[in-house]
Amino acid sequence: MDLSLNGKSALVTGASKGIGKAIARRLVEEGAKVALCARDPEPLAETVQELQAAGEAWGATCDVGDARAYENWLEQACAAVEGPDLLVANASALALGGEENDWEASFQVDLMGSVRAATAVLPRMIERGGGSIVFISSVAAVETFVGPTAYNALKAAIITYASQLSRAVGAQGIRVNCVSPGAIEFAGGVWDHAKRESPEFYQTTLSQQPMGRLGTPEEVADVVTFLLSDRAKWITGENVVVDGGYTHRVAF
Repeated sequence: MDLSLNGKSALVTGASKGIGKAIARRLVEEGAKVALCARDPEPLAETVQELQAAGEAWGATCDVGDARAYENWLEQACAAVEGPDLLVANASALALGGEENDWEASFQVDLMGSVRAATAVLPRMIERGGGSIVFISSVAAVETFVGPTAYNALKAAIITYASQLSRAVGAQGIRVNCVSPGAIEFAGGVWDHAKRESPEFYQTTLSQQPMGRLGTPEEVADVVTFLLSDRAKWITGENVVVDGGYTHRVAF
């Protein structure tokens, strides 16, 4: 299926590994020019080099939680790709605790990282005649997971923001959706760490997966790329859950 992304320009935050990297790779493979960021320079440089072997990519380090640095990166990224037409706000503080610093980190990175990105790109998308935005939320926003944590609550706020933003900008030809992944496993990720450091928790989570396994970044990236494309041009204001049926499990 031709997703008609050839020649499009995209911004992807938190894209040096895992879901963000898989999304950036899919976009480049589909012909889009991609600007990406991450906090750690070495994996970011490796990812950019990898993507440039397949297409057009630009990257620079940025802490999304630092408002001024992030706004500067957004300006540079928009200029680098001469756009954008597409935005994926993926960066997360992964603050799974309930202390005040967890709430602050989740607010600044997860929620305001999404809001600031949208604020920066919307005028440009309007000038270009439209665009598509995907915010990465989580099944933790719609499912009891671990406990009453900052991560869960702020990911839920992103879903509400996306839904209401989609109504505000729909007339300008801009679509806004969320994707909420379930447990996604990849080398160096949260679930890879849990497998080694908290095997009981990992096995409990694995046992709750209807398909008997955790997901992959590529499975999330495929959904995100579709939602960004014109093939999904009648989909907006939605939260698409990508979790192998985890949120619909039934205990017998």
